Amino acid sequence: MNPIGPTRQRRKEIRPQQLLAAALTLFVEKGFAAARVEEVARLAGVSKGTLYLYYPSKTELFKAVVRENIATLIGEAHEIVAGAAGSSAELIGMLLTGWWERVAGSQVGGLHKVMLAEVGNFPELAQFYVDEVIRPAHRLFEALIRRGIERGEFRPVDAPAVAHAVMTPVLFLMLHEHSFGACPIEGFEIDPAATLTAHADLMLQGLCARAEISP
Repeated sequence: MNPIGPTRQRRKEIRPQQLLAAALTLFVEKGFAAARVEEVARLAGVSKGTLYLYYPSKTELFKAVVRENIATLIGEAHEIVAGAAGSSAELIGMLLTGWWERVAGSQVGGLHKVMLAEVGNFPELAQFYVDEVIRPAHRLFEALIRRGIERGEFRPVDAPAVAHAVMTPVLFLMLHEHSFGACPIEGFEIDPAATLTAHADLMLQGLCARAEISP
């Protein structure tokens, strides 16, 4: 057996992941406009031509980074929730914790800051981000709130508005982590885990149909 063929095949298979990891780092560090395709290729250890074989433009590369690191996770969360048997309060708490651990509190969370900073200059990317991230995440929380109402766990509320209320503090924490949190300022320290726990407690106590139910 010739070992060269399998080795080359393995390298070919992992190259897109190398490119996406390098692109994530540079997009978060420099923003979309300032990040250069040549830098991504160099950081990934490939040529610019190789990068273009997989992603024909910087825009497509950014979209791939978002899909790989955020959109896919939201899709997985939808599947988990669809087959879950636990209480709606437990599921919301699980989603908030999981979002922080896998997205908001990691390097990936910096992508949201990039979008907010450059949304006016790149409307195509803004629309993509809304379609692939914001709307699916909102639908997920809205569906959970409606589930809780239908099961008698939550009192009747405006589900779309409450879904926004659930998501907003998490978005703030994500932005803080990649701004003030990255350069701590005395008197403005925030404990993300404690803040997220407090948010979940207040939100779920307000939603619960019976006051004695704990989140």
